Amino acid sequence: MAIRTILHYPDKRLREPGKPVTEFGPELETLVEDMAETMYAAPGVGLAATQIGEPIRMFIIDVAQGEDDPSELRVFVNPEITTLDGAQAWEEGCLSFPGIHEEIERAERVTVRAQNEKGEPFELEADGLLAVAIQHENDHLDGKLMIDHLGLIRRRLVHRSMSKRSSAAE
Repeated sequence: MAIRTILHYPDKRLREPGKPVTEFGPELETLVEDMAETMYAAPGVGLAATQIGEPIRMFIIDVAQGEDDPSELRVFVNPEITTLDGAQAWEEGCLSFPGIHEEIERAERVTVRAQNEKGEPFELEADGLLAVAIQHENDHLDGKLMIDHLGLIRRRLVHRSMSKRSSAAE
């Protein structure tokens, strides 16, 4: 297992849609392990493969609250959100936007169809934080980012802040 580098906005690779996963096996399972180690070290509750420069349709989520809760690591390969219901506002962060937290409106409940890391299909209904995380990470697979959900003024402020951060890091 290895901790991978998380791409930060405005890296153009974050805008590249992920390609469907067609091969399942040890290589994909190793990627899942690397992503989990990277996400937990960050720390975060979700990570899309596209955020570490792997342009495939896969993300992981673990919404366990605190160290005493058992891990609830979930792997979503080739996810497809089939239903969105209701509305909720949630203050979101993103590992590709360190230090940025914005209130984003998303569906309150979702149904998603996906495969696990072994290629086995499943369907999941989710609400609350899990629903938010599924929508957030699925957006990454389409090249859509948290900033795209903001109004024009907030988007410009976040863009400016992240661009300055990026320039300072070079």
